[in-house]
Amino acid sequence: MALLLKRLMFQAIKADSTLVGRCLRKPTVQPDLAQPCLTTSTPKLLYLISAKGFSTVGDTRGERKQKRKDAFTNTGRKISERVIRVLDEKGSDLGMMHRADVIRLMDKQDLRLVQRNASSEPPEYQLMTGAQIHQERLRLREQEKAKPKTGPTVTKELILSSNIGQHDLETKSKQIQQWIERKYHVQVTIKRGKDAEQPGSERDEIFNQILQTMPGVATFSSRPKAIRGGTASMCVFRHLSKKEEKAFRESQESQTRDTLSKDDRNSSESDGLSQ
Repeated sequence: MALLLKRLMFQAIKADSTLVGRCLRKPTVQPDLAQPCLTTSTPKLLYLISAKGFSTVGDTRGERKQKRKDAFTNTGRKISERVIRVLDEKGSDLGMMHRADVIRLMDKQDLRLVQRNASSEPPEYQLMTGAQIHQERLRLREQEKAKPKTGPTVTKELILSSNIGQHDLETKSKQIQQWIERKYHVQVTIKRGKDAEQPGSERDEIFNQILQTMPGVATFSSRPKAIRGGTASMCVFRHLSKKEEKAFRESQESQTRDTLSKDDRNSSESDGLSQ
């Protein structure tokens, strides 16, 4: 009886320890092989995306900027008009010709074709040699460089005193001439000195002295006038225009011829009296 009780107690203690161990032990979940594991990466679906093919050749052709066409270009055989008016290499009019006849003439005489007047009806072309085309391009470039640059006129300002010395006046006149040669306008103001009682005519004389240092270069853009209640005078100098420069040269040449003619007459009269 006692032995049976011991066994029962031993089995009860063993069962309790097993139950406590199960409660304290961390449960482990066995993965179900029938279901996919959540920790494994799922394969991503591949989508076909419509994209523009990349090609450096195609992009360059599409984004290439249009080059500036030369104002005087060899047309070659690409004559868009069916009938054109043709000039020969000397500028003589050959009349209207079919483009096929023009191409045959070009091949026969080894000439190039350039467009002279696209607005005429029919358009006007000229046959030229390669050397003629080169010379014409050089002439057009020089003509383009000679065109005056348009833009706002820059005005320089200079203030002088009526008591200015001759040496200082010459220095200021040289500065004014340098500005004038750069096509600037120069506004000069001459104010009366503190201890001076000069009339306005003497200040005008200073303006004339400045202008005389620039013959054939400058003139008055606005003539001298009194300002500040007569206590100062102001004028503006500018560069001569092309027409004024030409007129000045012609007047100088005329004066030179008159002087030479006068000298010749005086010399002839002297020779006559000596005889």
